[in-house]
Amino acid sequence: MHKSLSSVIITTMSNETSTVKHMTPPVLIRVSGNHREMGRQMGVQAAAQVKHSIEDARNLLASTYDSLQLTWAGAEIQARKYLPFAQERYPKIVEELQGIAEGADVPFDDLAVLNAMEAVTMDALHLTKCTSLGVNEQRTANGHILIGHNEDWVPEDEPDMFIIHATPEDEPAFLAMTYGGLLPNIGFNSAGIAQCCDSVYPSDCRIGIPRVILSRAVLAAKTPAEAIRHMLAPLRAAGYNHLLAHESGEMYNVEVSARHFALLYAENGTIVHTNHYLDRTMQQVEDEPDELISTRVRYFRARRLLEQTGQHTTQTMQAILRDHVNYPDSICNHATEDDDPLTREKTITSLLMDLTARQMHVAWGNPCENNYHTYQMDE
Repeated sequence: MHKSLSSVIITTMSNETSTVKHMTPPVLIRVSGNHREMGRQMGVQAAAQVKHSIEDARNLLASTYDSLQLTWAGAEIQARKYLPFAQERYPKIVEELQGIAEGADVPFDDLAVLNAMEAVTMDALHLTKCTSLGVNEQRTANGHILIGHNEDWVPEDEPDMFIIHATPEDEPAFLAMTYGGLLPNIGFNSAGIAQCCDSVYPSDCRIGIPRVILSRAVLAAKTPAEAIRHMLAPLRAAGYNHLLAHESGEMYNVEVSARHFALLYAENGTIVHTNHYLDRTMQQVEDEPDELISTRVRYFRARRLLEQTGQHTTQTMQAILRDHVNYPDSICNHATEDDDPLTREKTITSLLMDLTARQMHVAWGNPCENNYHTYQMDE
C-alpha cells in the first residue's frame, strides 16, 4: 500500500538539505503467472504507487514546459511512436505493461509515457544519477558475489518504490526493485543473472524500443550472452550502461547507445560504473560530456573505495554506498536543492545484491539515514 507521510521522518544534513528517514521497510509485492497476469497483480497491489507516479510525471512536465515545450498530451503522442517497436520485439512485456494499467485502473497511454520518459523528453532529465559497483568471489571474505546500486532520481518518486518477487510461468523467477508504474529492471533472477542500469547520454537517440523495455527483458535471460543480446536488440531507441553480473563471477559493463556498444570486463574482481561512457569509442557519441562532472567524481571515488579493501563484506559495500565525498553530488546523493526540476535528484533507494545467496538488501531512500532490509528469493 502507498506510504503516508506518517511513515517517514524528515531529517536535515549539516548544509540544510533534507533527507527522508523511512520508518518501515519497502513493500514486497509477489506476482506470478503469464506476463498479463503478473502485470495485473502488480497494478492491483501497487495501484496507489502507480497513480502517484503518473501524477508526479504530469507535474514534472507541467513545471518544465517553458524549457521542454511538451504537454502531457504531446508526450502521449510521442510515446505512441515507440510502442510498435516494443510490440514487435517484446509483445509479452507490452502485455505486462497493459496488465499493470488494467490492475491499477489507469490509462495505458499514461504508463507508456512513464516507461518512455527519457525518450520522449529527449534526455532533458539530465541527471548525473546512479552508481553501480560489484565484486566477485575473489574479492569477498565469504566467496560471494556482491553487486551494489544507488538509484538516483527525482525525489518525488521516492515514496513509490517497492520490491517485486515475480514467478513467471515460462521464465526465471526474479527479485527486483521498481517504483510507480515503471517496469522492473534492476535486480537478479534465479538463473544467476543480475543487472543494474545507469543512465548514459548518447547523441544518436532515435525512435525505437525504449530502454526500460530492453532492460526488463534482461531479467528473463538465462545466460550472460542472452542478457547482452537483449541489451543490444536491433532498433533500440538508445541505451543504458548495464552492469551485468553472473553467479559464476563474470561481470561486465555493457555500454549502449542506439547504434553502438562496448563490452567492458571487470578488472581484479571489481567493477564500477556511473553515468558517463568509459569506452573511447562510446565517448565519441556522448552528448555534452563537459556537463557530466559529478558522475566522473563518483566513478573514481567508488573505484578507489573498492580497490582499497582486499576482501569485501556486505558491510564494506554498504559503507561505499553511503559515501558523501563531493556532497551533495556524492555516491549517496542529496542534490535536492537545485531550482531546476530537470536536475533535482537524490538517492531514492540503495540496493546490495548477494547473488550467491540470492538475497537483496534494500535501503529505502538515502542509505546514510535508512537501514538495509533483507529480501530473499524463493526459487
